[in-house]
Amino acid sequence: MKPSEMRNLGAADFAREIDARKKELMELRFQGAMGQLAQPHRVKQLKREVAQLNTIRGEQQRAGEQK
Repeated sequence: MKPSEMRNLGAADFAREIDARKKELMELRFQGAMGQLAQPHRVKQLKREVAQLNTIRGEQQRAGEQK
Protein backbone atom coordinates (compact mmCIF):
# COMPACT_ATOMS: atom_id res chain seq x y z
CA MET A 1 0.00 0.00 0.00
CA LYS A 2 1.35 3.38 -0.96
CA PRO A 3 1.56 6.21 1.60
CA SER A 4 -0.91 8.23 -0.49
CA GLU A 5 -3.43 5.39 -0.12
CA MET A 6 -2.69 5.19 3.59
CA ARG A 7 -3.58 8.85 4.05
CA ASN A 8 -7.12 8.16 2.80
CA LEU A 9 -7.85 5.59 5.53
CA GLY A 10 -10.17 6.25 8.44
CA ALA A 11 -9.17 5.89 12.09
CA ALA A 12 -10.67 2.40 12.43
CA ASP A 13 -9.03 1.32 9.19
CA PHE A 14 -5.58 2.28 10.53
CA ALA A 15 -5.96 -0.02 13.51
CA ARG A 16 -7.20 -2.87 11.33
CA GLU A 17 -4.39 -2.48 8.77
CA ILE A 18 -1.71 -2.27 11.48
CA ASP A 19 -3.06 -5.36 13.24
CA ALA A 20 -3.19 -7.32 9.97
CA ARG A 21 0.40 -6.46 9.13
CA LYS A 22 1.66 -7.24 12.63
CA LYS A 23 -0.08 -10.62 12.51
CA GLU A 24 1.51 -11.42 9.15
CA LEU A 25 4.90 -10.26 10.47
CA MET A 26 4.58 -12.58 13.46
CA GLU A 27 3.76 -15.51 11.18
CA LEU A 28 6.78 -14.73 9.00
CA ARG A 29 9.02 -14.60 12.07
CA PHE A 30 7.85 -18.07 13.07
CA GLN A 31 8.52 -19.33 9.55
CA GLY A 32 11.98 -17.77 9.66
CA ALA A 33 12.76 -19.43 12.97
CA MET A 34 11.79 -22.79 11.50
CA GLY A 35 13.83 -22.14 8.37
CA GLN A 36 10.84 -22.15 6.03
CA LEU A 37 10.74 -18.49 5.06
CA ALA A 38 10.02 -18.25 1.32
CA GLN A 39 10.10 -14.44 1.01
CA PRO A 40 12.64 -12.93 3.43
CA HIS A 41 12.22 -9.47 1.90
CA ARG A 42 8.58 -9.43 3.05
CA VAL A 43 9.68 -9.02 6.70
CA LYS A 44 11.41 -5.72 5.96
CA GLN A 45 8.50 -4.60 3.80
CA LEU A 46 5.94 -5.28 6.55
CA LYS A 47 8.00 -3.49 9.20
CA ARG A 48 8.22 -0.48 6.93
CA GLU A 49 4.46 -0.47 6.25
CA VAL A 50 3.66 -0.66 9.97
CA ALA A 51 5.98 2.28 10.63
CA GLN A 52 4.44 4.29 7.79
CA LEU A 53 0.91 3.60 9.04
CA ASN A 54 1.86 4.65 12.59
CA THR A 55 3.54 7.81 11.31
CA ILE A 56 0.59 8.87 9.16
CA ARG A 57 -1.87 8.10 11.97
CA GLY A 58 0.20 10.29 14.32
CA GLU A 59 0.36 13.10 11.78
CA GLN A 60 -3.41 13.03 11.37
CA GLN A 61 -3.97 13.02 15.12
CA ARG A 62 -1.66 16.01 15.59
CA ALA A 63 -3.38 17.84 12.73
CA GLY A 64 -6.75 17.17 14.37
CA GLU A 65 -5.54 18.58 17.69
CA GLN A 66 -4.30 21.76 16.08
CA LYS A 67 -7.64 22.54 14.45
